Amino acid sequence: MANTIHVDVVSAEEQIFSGEAEFVVLPGEAGELGVYPRHTPLMTRLKAGAVRIQLEGGVEELVFVAGGILEVQPQVVTVLADTAIRGADLDEAQAQEAQRRADEAMQNAKSDVDLARAEAEFAAMAAQIAAIRKLQEGNFWWLTAHEALSFVSRFVLESALLSASSSVMRPAL
Repeated sequence: MANTIHVDVVSAEEQIFSGEAEFVVLPGEAGELGVYPRHTPLMTRLKAGAVRIQLEGGVEELVFVAGGILEVQPQVVTVLADTAIRGADLDEAQAQEAQRRADEAMQNAKSDVDLARAEAEFAAMAAQIAAIRKLQEGNFWWLTAHEALSFVSRFVLESALLSASSSVMRPAL
C-alpha cells in the first residue's frame, strides 16, 4: 500500500473531494503549503487559489477555493472552504465576467466596506482565472515523495556542513 494522506475538501454547500492522496499543495495566507503524509499538525487560513491534490498513480485533482481554513493532522488534511469549485467545473468566461462586475463595484463603492468586499471578490476571481489558465496549460508541477525527501536531505546536510565549517573558522574569543 502506498504512503498516503486522507484529504477532505468541504464547502458550505457540499463535500467537494474526499479521498487518499500522495501529496497536497494549498494556498496558505503566507504562501503555498506542501503537505505529505505524516506532516506536523497545523492550522492556518487559506487564501483564494488552487488546491492541488496528487492522487496515487500520479493523477492530479484540482479544486479552487476562495479562502477558508486548513487543518493538517499526520494522516488527514481537512479544508473548510468559503467557496470551493472542482477544477472540471471552472469556467473562465464566468470568472472574467465576475471580475469585471467586481471592478465596477470597486469604482462605484460608496463606503470602505463596499470597497473591501469588491476588492476581495476581484482578488478571488483573479486567483480563479490564474488557476483555470494553469489547469489549461497543464502547468502544475509535483515532486515525488522521493524527490522531495532527497531535496530536503541535501538542504539539511548542506546547512549542517556550512554551520560546522563556520564554527570551525571562527576565532575563539
